[in-house]
Amino acid sequence: MNESLSITALILQASLVVQVVVAGLALTSLVSWAVIFGKLIGLKRVRGGNEGFEREFWSGRSLTEMNQAIGSKPSTAPMERIFASGMREFLKLRERRLDAAAQLDGARRAMRASYQRELDVIESNLSFLASVGSVSPYVGLFGTVWGIMHAFTTFGTLQQVTLSSVAPAIAEALIATAIGLFAAIPAVVAYNRLARDIDRIAIQLETFIEEFTNILQRNVGAGASSTAPIQSTTIAPGVR
Repeated sequence: MNESLSITALILQASLVVQVVVAGLALTSLVSWAVIFGKLIGLKRVRGGNEGFEREFWSGRSLTEMNQAIGSKPSTAPMERIFASGMREFLKLRERRLDAAAQLDGARRAMRASYQRELDVIESNLSFLASVGSVSPYVGLFGTVWGIMHAFTTFGTLQQVTLSSVAPAIAEALIATAIGLFAAIPAVVAYNRLARDIDRIAIQLETFIEEFTNILQRNVGAGASSTAPIQSTTIAPGVR
């Protein structure tokens, strides 16, 4: 009895549809765990890169020198790439001697476009976790309903139905729902955690865009020439 009611035995005894559902859900669960660990590692790398660049940004170093240094090495942080996009556009417009408003507007638009690209990369595969969390229980329920329907069809051919004959068929049908929940629950928890972390990164990047725009505005307002280096500041708003 114990041997026949083990999970492995129940899956092997289940109908083909239930086996396909269980196999699909198990594979989906493995993929979702791979996505979860990949996103956790990736977001940790993003936060570390942003924090490192932010410390350098507020160190008082000339922004022109920082931009030249960034151009000579691979970019590692979203904030760094946003900075490079804004500086590149600002310097290009300053060389053309456009008015201050056009320079700031061009730099801001370049940074917003870069910000959106970075956010798209950071949010990649997040929708997969949302889909797993919302769809897996229903797929498991489909397998359970199909298994129960198959079991009752079999019971109809029996002269006498006992608990020992009913239990294995019902149990193997319920396994599909259990596997569906096993796939869905971690995906939902991870999605909520990752979405919160991504929101914090997005707020950090938007704040940086505003702060950098203010620095550029002060440089433009000071009437700096097109060849003068753009200065940063050693005083950062808030605690860093």
